[in-house]
Amino acid sequence: MKALGQHLLIELYGCDPGVLDDLEHVQQTMLRAADLVSASVIQVVAHKFQPHGVTVVVAIAESHLSVHTWPEYGYAAVDVFTCRPEPLDAEVQDFLIRSFHAEDATSVELKRGILAGRLAGAALAP
Repeated sequence: MKALGQHLLIELYGCDPGVLDDLEHVQQTMLRAADLVSASVIQVVAHKFQPHGVTVVVAIAESHLSVHTWPEYGYAAVDVFTCRPEPLDAEVQDFLIRSFHAEDATSVELKRGILAGRLAGAALAP
């Protein structure tokens, strides 16, 4: 089935707490991940929490990438959502595992916007 987008949800465990708490490292990692999925970056929002933790959202023309880190647990939650037609490959996940020094990872890839049969007869609002 044709989908409007691919959404990769990645859970990273056993990460280096110092890396997860380094705003510059996390931001550069997410920008490199955007490059790996051939995305066009529109804007980056990055925030360092006190006493620890980082959130980075990379808005891309194709949708977004985001990460939220919990250094105290060695955990990071990453989303890679793109409307490109090709499936997301393992390269971006492998890169994130290496960059955050994760000991373990799980992921789920969702197809977003499967519209087969849902738009028949639908009219656009004026």
